[in-house]
Amino acid sequence: MAEMASGSRKELRRAYGFDEVALVPGTVTVNPENVDLSFRIGEHTLSIPVLASAMDAVVDPGFAIKFGRFGGLAVLNLDGLQTRYDNPEELLAEIAQSSPLEVTSVLQKIYQQPIKPNLIGERLSAIKKGGVLAAASCTPQNASILAPLAIEAGVDIFVVASTVTTARHISEGKQELSFDKFCKSTKVPVLVGNCVSYEASRELMQTGIAGLLVGVGPGAACTSREVLGVGVPQVTATIDCAAARDDYFAETGRYVPIITDGGMRNGGDISKAIAAGADAIMIGSPFAQAEEAPGRGFHWGMATPHAGLPRGTRIRVGINGSLQQILFGPTSRTDGTQNLMGALRTSMGVCGAKTIKEMQRTEMVIAPAIVTEGKIWQLTGSK
Repeated sequence: MAEMASGSRKELRRAYGFDEVALVPGTVTVNPENVDLSFRIGEHTLSIPVLASAMDAVVDPGFAIKFGRFGGLAVLNLDGLQTRYDNPEELLAEIAQSSPLEVTSVLQKIYQQPIKPNLIGERLSAIKKGGVLAAASCTPQNASILAPLAIEAGVDIFVVASTVTTARHISEGKQELSFDKFCKSTKVPVLVGNCVSYEASRELMQTGIAGLLVGVGPGAACTSREVLGVGVPQVTATIDCAAARDDYFAETGRYVPIITDGGMRNGGDISKAIAAGADAIMIGSPFAQAEEAPGRGFHWGMATPHAGLPRGTRIRVGINGSLQQILFGPTSRTDGTQNLMGALRTSMGVCGAKTIKEMQRTEMVIAPAIVTEGKIWQLTGSK
């Protein structure tokens, strides 16, 4: 009571997600064909600013090759089925066929199989033979063991990701990963995630990382927000982390791109993420719907198999179309879930942005009615 009387009570600030904001068109418009979508990580340039999430229902070597040929970067999960089983297809089929009541226990059992080091080399070598960049991901506790194996296999970009990642971690009796040492000893660009705050982003950038994943719990198959109560809506999280990137660049001259990770369902969400300050985006469930995805129309969070505290769920996403249709069209869908890059190009064009950096300067407004205003016939299903 004394603390409250002295005025030291906790105050809350408003945070915003994709459905609560809108982009303001520019005073000049640009032909979508003249928009440059390229994105650079270290010495590598992607023709589209899109990464496919390191999730077992999304990325396998075949998907990674096709996605890479389309200009994006698919990240292989080294903690997943592709490195635990010689023939993961059998396990993917079992997951797809499991009932909703039993699937989490099935996943927990399947992921108890130890990682086989030789499979890391086999999977990444297969991707490299496809003529595309190879990217791989693992959790911080496995990074010092798996990264050297991935580098030996020719990986081009390495990702270290967990539900929440910070530059400083307190642990008694356990050696934790030092990102400073890891980035210095790793011969390829290191992307790290996930975080949502200015302070955590700034500290991670100071360790030498090449890129930062932004987002805690927004993914369609993730339940961290419900289980742990943590997370910041993606627009606010992206704005805060982008501010850290810009301040760090002004101070050091080193630019660390940020990648908004998760929570985007359509072209409008992707456009808003870029306008909020992202240099690129990472998505999972939209690609889990591709004909080429290994999940057979299902998707699950990578913390779902956790033995003690699952923080994900298997969801049925269905098959939405080919990867070509989802990325570039053509499409007859009107909900923005296909031709994502066409939507981004058009949005950038009407906002007067020729590049990703120019799109980041687009004005945004708080607009909680943006998806409902004037849409009564759509909302009532009268189509």
